[in-house]
Amino acid sequence: MNTIAIEKDERGVAVLALTREDKHNAMSAEMIAELTAAAASLGADDSVRVVVLTGAGSSFCAGGDLGWMKAQMSASRAARMDGARALAQMLRALNEMPKPLIGRVQGHAFGGGVGLISVCDVAIAAEGAKFGLTETRLGLIPATISPYVIARMGEAMARRVFMSAKIFEAAEAKVLGLVAKSVIPEHLDLAVEAEVKPYLKAAPSAVAAAKALARSLGPVIDDAVIERTVEALADTWETPAAMEGISAFFEKRNPVWP
Repeated sequence: MNTIAIEKDERGVAVLALTREDKHNAMSAEMIAELTAAAASLGADDSVRVVVLTGAGSSFCAGGDLGWMKAQMSASRAARMDGARALAQMLRALNEMPKPLIGRVQGHAFGGGVGLISVCDVAIAAEGAKFGLTETRLGLIPATISPYVIARMGEAMARRVFMSAKIFEAAEAKVLGLVAKSVIPEHLDLAVEAEVKPYLKAAPSAVAAAKALARSLGPVIDDAVIERTVEALADTWETPAAMEGISAFFEKRNPVWP
């Protein structure tokens, strides 16, 4: 794999790392496909007890890749929907993976990076990490990640950051319910290990069944919901606001909102 790496220890703890360090682990079409495949393989591997999701370098995940965004500007509606659907299905695969997924958030997370944190069963962030649902700065909306973000935060908390594109720190991410706790960077691995250990004493089949039950009792995230978010994003891409916001971003100027 070119954009992620998987390492497993003798206890069955697998570390799934985003490895586009030079791109701040921004999600490309290739990374989305590799994460989808990783969710399937780790979920089916009986030797895996726990999965830890993290990123290489200074950022957890900067959101969407700039090259992908440029391609979207000239893509057809159908192509844009295909890309959004791939992202949504990748998040769904991680969300429903029959293994506990622990987020080790060592750096900044924006846009789709917040979506990745939201599909973790628990996430721990290093102090100093910053977060943001920044799509509205581009005239877009946080569409395909929205079911997972709202399931994690709840509607009331999500609305504090969902539309404003504000950047918030780890302490506020904890208040919002996005992460369980924030710790100094030197204690991040210890805090993650504290989340891992209890699972090593639990029956893997019971863990999987309990996770599936919890997911079934939470907000519905099915094919219909996913398709609704895909269409909403496609609609937004076609607005004057999106064209202006994205053009302004690449031209390094302030947008003039229609």
